[in-house]
This record gives sequence, structure tokens and C-alpha cells, in this order.
Amino acid sequence: MEPGLAAVAQPWREKCPWGAPPTTITPCSLSDVMSEELAKELQQQEQNAAFPHVIGIDTAALIGEGTETSSDLLLAQMLQMEFDREYDAQLRREENKLNGDSKVSISFENYRMVHPYEDSESSEDEVDWQDTRHDPYKLDKPSTNPRRGFAGKGKEITTKHDEVTCGRRNTARMENFAPEFQVGDGIGMDLKLSNRVFNALKQHSYSEQRRSAKIHEKKEHSTSDQAMDSKTRLLLFKMVNSGVLESINGCISTGKESVVFHANGGSLGDQMVPTECAIKVFKTTLNEFKNRDKYIKDDYRFKDRFSKLNPRKIIRMWAEKEMHNLTRMHKVGIPCPEVVLLKKHILVMSFIGQDHVAAPKLKDVQLNNEDMKRAYHQVLHIMQQLYTECKLVHADLSAYNMLWHVGKIWLIDVSQSVEPTHPHGLEFLFRDCKNVSQFFQKAGVADAMGERDLFNAVSGLNISADNEVDFLAEIEALEKLNEDHVQKHGKLAEFESDESPEDD
Repeated sequence: MEPGLAAVAQPWREKCPWGAPPTTITPCSLSDVMSEELAKELQQQEQNAAFPHVIGIDTAALIGEGTETSSDLLLAQMLQMEFDREYDAQLRREENKLNGDSKVSISFENYRMVHPYEDSESSEDEVDWQDTRHDPYKLDKPSTNPRRGFAGKGKEITTKHDEVTCGRRNTARMENFAPEFQVGDGIGMDLKLSNRVFNALKQHSYSEQRRSAKIHEKKEHSTSDQAMDSKTRLLLFKMVNSGVLESINGCISTGKESVVFHANGGSLGDQMVPTECAIKVFKTTLNEFKNRDKYIKDDYRFKDRFSKLNPRKIIRMWAEKEMHNLTRMHKVGIPCPEVVLLKKHILVMSFIGQDHVAAPKLKDVQLNNEDMKRAYHQVLHIMQQLYTECKLVHADLSAYNMLWHVGKIWLIDVSQSVEPTHPHGLEFLFRDCKNVSQFFQKAGVADAMGERDLFNAVSGLNISADNEVDFLAEIEALEKLNEDHVQKHGKLAEFESDESPEDD
């Protein structure tokens, strides 16, 4: 064979040795090329690759088996459907070419001629629950609203303010209300709402939505009222499951800063828990503690740990502070609740009372003259013992924080108590003396001293002043000297640490 004829007979061979490998062309017969089924199959494969989400249409099922296609209308519909499918396939190809591998894509969905839900097969037996086409109770009403605007001379003009059109539109818009707002489905009714009724329902929907949000927020932040949020309940359940408490019975008292519950005690290791216990739960909201940081930020025991940036930490520090103060008071024999356990913002103490009945406050109890006189001398001795032996000032002493039980005065609520070396310790002591003096003088105790004499009797200081203003000025001067002394010599070593029954 000549070289020229070999090149013509084998055109796929490359002259360059590094060229692409020769491709094998599969021969096919002329009958296969002219086959209509093969052409349809290739076209269907191409369309499925370009537009895979379009469901194929069975033409035979559409026109029915054995139905002649002599009708021009039916043929036109079939041709239009094929054209729409080809158009959608072309759109899909353009969309894929434009988007490529980009994470941000552009969709031509709104420009499609055939949508997936139009091609989806559905059973004739399945009827949508909102399908009212065959509802016998359905009123005769037009399927669509009449066109608005000028409709020609002598014809009726329908505007957007038409009562029927506006009423039906308001009914449809009512479905956009909050899910909790029950509006009904409107099946079998040609419901029309006026603007006044629709606006009233819309305002009511907004009000219900805000009320629901407030109720949810109150449930999540219920510590402002009952101090029983989910975390608090979990801690109490753990105490019951571990055997520290047998049961929690109910609320004893509610205050601005805490809530006290009654419980039956169990056991804590080798330590026996009292039969009746009081659980003091400090509220985990900081509403009542925002203006009370002066009681803790200058206390040397918590000065390095105080931070306004962590509200829950401040609440735990209040509970820990009360535990330490009660421990000091119990060591020297002052009648007060005995600490059992501290767990975050929950303090378990012994119960002051009997048979689930809490001891009454000194403010509420009715005492005769002898008992009131004895109560005054007990309070005086407790204040002196608290100041000299415990090195504490109650800072909120009044008839509301003293209980009368088995003929004795018991002190409670000592979370705000500070040491006399506190920058405002003497001012707090003078305020306590003023509250105690005024209460017992009104109660008719003849031996009750005035606030200035009571202050000197408790503190051991001999401050002499003719009026309260000068007395307070001398107290402030002493606090200034005391603060300088503490900064120079440091804090008292014997009160630097307390034994803590906290169980982490």
C-alpha cells in the first residue's frame, strides 16, 4: 500500500508520539441510525442528565391506551408539553453552566414551564383535607376575585376597597398570625372579615404572643418569685436521691433575697442530719443584690473574689457568707440555725420550730412584760457576744430577723453581716442599735436604752455627743482610723478561716 493511501485509510493515527491514544469508533448500521426508538432513548438520556428533577411524562397514560391522536387540540397539547420540557432542560443547562462549582448559586426556578408538583403522580382516591371542590356545604362563590379597575363602559368597576374582595383577603391574611392563635380552617364557609374586625384580631394576636412570651420567660426565670428554676430543682433532687434529705415539704417564708423551704432530714455520711431542716434558696436573679454589694465587696474574706461581671457567682458568695457567719455564731453559743450543707446557692440548716411550724418572728409574737424584758436583755447579750467574740456586726438586725422559740431569741438572716473592721461596720452597728432600741421602747420595756447608749454598751466605745449628727461624725472618724490600721497591720489572724461544711 502506498504511503498516501495508508494515511487516508488510517486518519486516527497521530504523527506525534506523545499525542492522545487512538479512539475506537464503534460502527453502527444505517437501520440503527434511522431507528426512532433509539433516537428517543438518546434524547431522553440527554434530558435526564441535564434536567434530572423533572419527572418523565407517560404520553400513553396521558392520552389513554388505544386513543387516536387525530384531534388537533390533543396533538397541540402534546407538542407544547414536549416544547416546555425541552425549554426547561435548556434552562437547567444554562443554570449549571452559570453556577459551576460556586457556593452561591442562581436559580431559574421561576422561569420554568413545568414544575415538579405539576408532574407528580397522585391517586384519584386521595383527597386533600382542605380540598373543598366537592364539599356539599360549600357556598356558591366565585373561584377568583373579579379583576379590579375600569372594565369598560357600562360595566361594574371593582377596586381594592371592595367589601367582598377585602373581606376575603383579610380572611386569607389571618393565616399568617402566630401558630398559637386559633383561626380555623374555614372549610365550607365563604368567610369575609371587615377591616375593623381583622385589625382587632391582629392586635389580639400580638397581645397573646407577648403574653405567651412573658409566661415563658417567667417560667424560665421563676427565681424572682419562688426560686425554683430548673437548676435549683436538680440540686434539690440530688440532695433527696443522695439521702441528705428524705423529703421537701413546702415553702415556709418568702423574702426579697431568698425563699425558705421545710424538709425532713436524712444522713450525710457519718453525720446525722436534723430531723427537721430549713432549706434557704437564694434567688438566682440579681435584682435584689444590685445595691447590696457594699456588704461583700469590702469584706476581706471575699474582696479578692468579688466581681460584678458574674452575677451567679455573687449569689453563691452570699450563700457562702451566711454559712461562715452562722458557723462563727454557733461556735460561741449564740442561738442560730446550725449549718448542715452548702450547695452553690442552696443552704441547708437546722429548722427553728417544731412539727413543720416555724418559730414566729419577734415582730409578730405577743409577749407579756416579763417575757419582753427578758427578750431585750437576751438581744443585748447576743449583740455584745456577736461583736466581741464573733467579731461580727449583724448589719440588718431588727424584729423581723429575730425569732422567738422555746423562750429564747434566735438570730437568722446573717448573710449581710460584716466585721467591725469593715469600712462601714460601725455605721451598720449604730443602725442595728437604733432598730432594737426603738422596737423595745415602743414595746414598753423600761430598761431599754437609747441607740447611742446601746451602741457604747455593745461596742465598748465611749463616744460622747449631744446629738445624733455629731455621734455619726465621730463614728465615721473612728472608721477612718480603723481602716488605716487594718491596711497597715493586716487583718486579724484568728478569723482568717472558718471550717466549711460545704460539700462539692
